[in-house]
Amino acid sequence: MPIKSYRPYTPSRRTMQIADFSEITKLDPEKSLATGLRKHGGRNNTGQVMVRHHGGGHRRRYRDIDFKREKYGVPARVAAIEYDPNRNARIALLFYADGDKRYIPAPLGLGVGANVMSGPQAEIRLGNALPITNIPDGTFIHAIEMIPGKGAQFVRAAGTQAQLMAKEGDYALIKMPSGEIRKVLKACLATIGQVGNIEHNTITLGKAGRQRHIGVKPTVRGGAMNACDHPLGGGRGRSKGNNVPRSPWNQPSRGYKTRTKSKIWGWMIVSDRRKSTNA
Repeated sequence: MPIKSYRPYTPSRRTMQIADFSEITKLDPEKSLATGLRKHGGRNNTGQVMVRHHGGGHRRRYRDIDFKREKYGVPARVAAIEYDPNRNARIALLFYADGDKRYIPAPLGLGVGANVMSGPQAEIRLGNALPITNIPDGTFIHAIEMIPGKGAQFVRAAGTQAQLMAKEGDYALIKMPSGEIRKVLKACLATIGQVGNIEHNTITLGKAGRQRHIGVKPTVRGGAMNACDHPLGGGRGRSKGNNVPRSPWNQPSRGYKTRTKSKIWGWMIVSDRRKSTNA
């Protein structure tokens, strides 16, 4: 996916970069797989803001993505590669041999006309989904399940991939994109290859308006507020004081560990991504 830049005829155009969308082969979503998507502005069912800086943005339609890949043994043909406004990865439209249609995250290198399949009998080939027990060690995978049959929860973002390191008993050791090594049940499904749109993280929005189109509202620095509005606010002139970065509710936001040590899944992490591995 090449990145498109502009001639700097305005200050915001100078740094603006977008994808050229050259891999997109179909503009409108499949009607049977697209539904309306209501915006909540970061609010819960009582109307209280639970996530700040959410709101507005362009109207979207939700594409129903098949993260379970439960049509075992049924071959499918890639009919189109589409843009999805709800995720940074591209999606592939599959036409199954029995007439069914599904969306999956598009792996890097998967083109229109390619054939994919899921299930234990599937080949070790790009875009195929298999139980981890059937995948050779060292293979790069994505869209990994955490619980068998629940659907992919790991490694779904654009450009990400994990590596199957080894198998021990009922579990497999997988190296995540963050460098963390964790255990996953061998019965879980995973898809061969890397998620496409690998240059997504190099895109520069260039202006505040593009953030608003995405649905992100402006963020005001705490130091620019009054003392009654933020722990870092107040003072004559610009002053940081001796305060560490904090949230408006006075919780430290840098270096303060918030993860509970009694997490039920903590024992599945073999090597933490936060610990240095320098030998």
